Amino acid sequence: MSGSFNDQGAPVREGDIIQVTIDGVGEKGDGIARVSGFVVFVPKTKAGQKVKVKMVKVLSKVGFAEVVSNETKTTVEPKPKVKEMPKPEELLPDPEPSPEDSDNFGEEPEDKEEEYM
Repeated sequence: MSGSFNDQGAPVREGDIIQVTIDGVGEKGDGIARVSGFVVFVPKTKAGQKVKVKMVKVLSKVGFAEVVSNETKTTVEPKPKVKEMPKPEELLPDPEPSPEDSDNFGEEPEDKEEEYM
């Protein structure tokens, strides 16, 4: 596209498809790009994005465009690892020990007579 401006004072026309870099974000959240100093508002974009846009409205001092394609290469961030949930049996408290399970810690059963006498 040449650097010449049309009758409205804009370097673009309605229907033009151009590639722009979003320089900043306006008060209402729309991305702001500049084409030869001419301000173009592009909704749903972020600063630093390179996008191909279609001009939908051109006024004398500003224009409005919609995204045709996102030219910015995005990196896919790895998903965070999810901690594995414990199994239901791991959540239950230990059962009460039965008398057969208990240790006698070296004591003799009560029914035996003592040998020390």
